[in-house]
Amino acid sequence: MPAASNALSTIDSAQPQTFDIRPFPGAVGAEIIGLDLASPVNAEDFTRIHRAHLDHHVLVFRDQRITPEQQIAFSRRFGELQIHVLKQFLLAGHPEILIVSNIVENGRNVGLGDAGKFWHSDLSYKELPSLGSMLHAQELPSEGGDTLFADMHKAWDAVPAALRRIVEGRSAAHSYTARYAETKFEGNWRPTLTAEQLAQVQEVIHPVVRTHPENGRKALFVSEGFTTRIVGLPDDESRDVLQQLYALSVLEQNIYRHQWQPHDLVFWDNRSLIHLAAGCPAHLRRKLYRTTIQGDAPF
Repeated sequence: MPAASNALSTIDSAQPQTFDIRPFPGAVGAEIIGLDLASPVNAEDFTRIHRAHLDHHVLVFRDQRITPEQQIAFSRRFGELQIHVLKQFLLAGHPEILIVSNIVENGRNVGLGDAGKFWHSDLSYKELPSLGSMLHAQELPSEGGDTLFADMHKAWDAVPAALRRIVEGRSAAHSYTARYAETKFEGNWRPTLTAEQLAQVQEVIHPVVRTHPENGRKALFVSEGFTTRIVGLPDDESRDVLQQLYALSVLEQNIYRHQWQPHDLVFWDNRSLIHLAAGCPAHLRRKLYRTTIQGDAPF
């Protein structure tokens, strides 16, 4: 029997699990308590998780003692996985996993040490940006290392009418190298991109306001990390408009700040959110495994 058929058979025969979905008190996010992703998740439980992901935009699966293979398998339930351009930071034997880490071993960085230092939506610089990302904690620092998530549906709701008239129907350019070499935290962990890598991250154009393909809601789709300009506006006006949109994107009441606990698996919707890594002291070890699920062309 083919591997795919075996996987479907395992899912179909999986026993239901008892777990709770608890929304966080703020505007964004929920935690899932009692689910074990080391065991197969049946179709009914998966549907419940999928619904919660659409409703809350970021899910925190607590105490997940899973292998890379299990993280990859669960991620694939949501769609095709994307391979990051920085191949030197992919987990050996598992290219679907990007290592996010500040650890240096034998004089080399084991992972991407300053991922997420500017607000962004993962892979918005690709023709098919990410649907969502899963980040699984491997080693956590004793202080710092938080991840912030901002609701871009509510950001769009907050845009005043005059600014809406300027941006509705317009598109913006996104580039992986927009702020690639800028140092924001202590140290700069960004390797120089090869010609082959640069060819994989050419500038792309996406709507400033996108429609979520599953819930139908509109969301801002620009970020300080990857957006370079609004197409068709003079440079100075483009910069001014983008700064106004960025400010509206990160209103405090629309942000969830995730303080990591051991073995957390965090799954967020890049179509609904932007996120930011708050950073941690350079001498404290931090390592996480990220899988990234491919989405659709924004519209």
